Amino acid sequence: MEKVFVVKIGGNVVDNDTALHAFLEAFSQVEGKKILVHGGGKIATKMANELGIPQQMNEGRRITDAETLKIVTMVYAGYINKNIVAKLQANNCNAIGLSGADGNLIQAHKRVNANIDYGYVGDIDQVNTSLLTALLKVQDAIVVAPITHDKQGQLLNTNADTIAQELAKALGQHYDVELIYCFEKKGVLLDAANDDSVIAHIDKNKFEELKGTKAIFDGMIPKLTNAFAALDSGVKKVIIGHASALKQLIEGNAGTGITY
Repeated sequence: MEKVFVVKIGGNVVDNDTALHAFLEAFSQVEGKKILVHGGGKIATKMANELGIPQQMNEGRRITDAETLKIVTMVYAGYINKNIVAKLQANNCNAIGLSGADGNLIQAHKRVNANIDYGYVGDIDQVNTSLLTALLKVQDAIVVAPITHDKQGQLLNTNADTIAQELAKALGQHYDVELIYCFEKKGVLLDAANDDSVIAHIDKNKFEELKGTKAIFDGMIPKLTNAFAALDSGVKKVIIGHASALKQLIEGNAGTGITY
């Protein structure tokens, strides 16, 4: 099967012009079909503060009221998405930028939580796989903003990590998919205080061992749980590593590879 890379970059890359330029240059040089899912960074928060719209966070997750939804849609699906597309074009990578509402790409529903109202935050119901496969026949690169919709006319702010996972899972039956999470660490660390203590490979047995010894905990456990969920749905490999090492991550010379 033809290979497709689904790559997710976080706000730490989006917020840093130098890091973003270097990453997009490397992404442009990745051969074959690829999808880039981006987070939002701090631009939306900065704009909200300038407009006097209070921002609420719960355990690092943005509570998205009606006014905040307007801002994140403008920033994520507008400025950031099109800025990335333009920079890819400058690197001779012909890309198209989409939100989840475009072409009914990602349908979601408003999150229901008994303890807290997250506002207009979406949890994904389905991905338009036929649209993705059709676009990948004519496009080398697709850039996806973390905005979805509910098919009832409501836009929803949706976690970019989850979008990347769901896109990879949707394509897993049609392509040889590798899912790459690029963030500010070199990979999954054996010692959180030592950036060089990267675990090169984790399978399910190793994952259970690491959890049992509490070598990994907190935020890394759901990341790895999601990685194995992607593998269960047909994704061939999940890679976690530093955004500055995309080429090395793909070659298997950096980061943490998650496989069976």
